[in-house]
Amino acid sequence: MAEIVYPPVIAAARTLFRVLDIRFHMEGTEHVPRSGGAVLVSNHISYLDFIFAGFAALPSKRLVRFMAKEDVFKHPVSGPLMRGMHHIPVDRGAGAGSYATALRMLKAGEVVGVFAEATISRSFTVKEIKNGAVRMAQATGTPVIPVALWGSQRLWTKGRPRKLLQRHIPMTILVGEPMYPKRGENVADHVADLRGRLTELVDRAQRTYPEIPPGVWWQPAHLGGTAPTPEEAEAMDAAEAEARAKKEG
Repeated sequence: MAEIVYPPVIAAARTLFRVLDIRFHMEGTEHVPRSGGAVLVSNHISYLDFIFAGFAALPSKRLVRFMAKEDVFKHPVSGPLMRGMHHIPVDRGAGAGSYATALRMLKAGEVVGVFAEATISRSFTVKEIKNGAVRMAQATGTPVIPVALWGSQRLWTKGRPRKLLQRHIPMTILVGEPMYPKRGENVADHVADLRGRLTELVDRAQRTYPEIPPGVWWQPAHLGGTAPTPEEAEAMDAAEAEARAKKEG
């Protein structure tokens, strides 16, 4: 695929992050293969996560094609950029097309990025995850690479004002060891394993983060923050989904 848009976008992001003094800490980036298909699965805490999860693959000189909701592709600004970077639009009402596109890209040797929780986690813990990433890896014989992000929620997350120009924010990106789910193996077992690995990585990212002040909104409740508990977050998500359904109905 012609890469006219992606490299300049990465260069612009890197320049902005240098100006803002975003302090990156990255581990395990060697787990992203330098060639061949792979499914990169990240936790989801911010609207900017596709940028930071994509950074996990840059040391291996890979560009990640993220699966993202179709609305992003309809936006007059983000839409052309997303299409230019060959990301994959996901229609929640008809996901078969995006799934087929992702399989085709994996078979062609691309890295496909997936936010398996489907939506941003308001609790900043790992929610229940969908099985699509595991099924794609099984169907194409590619590895699953778990990635944990921490810090991006401070810039822009659900239910909070955007603070895109904050300076000196630490950003942690941890890449876990690859999983190799084989065709015919139990999907649910691999999904549980993947969620466990993501949870462990995210917990390590949280506990080793350079700033752990008590009582802040961007810290999970179990670590002394004021973010919703997983149960509270689930209730909020359910209420939002119900409101959206009524609006669309």
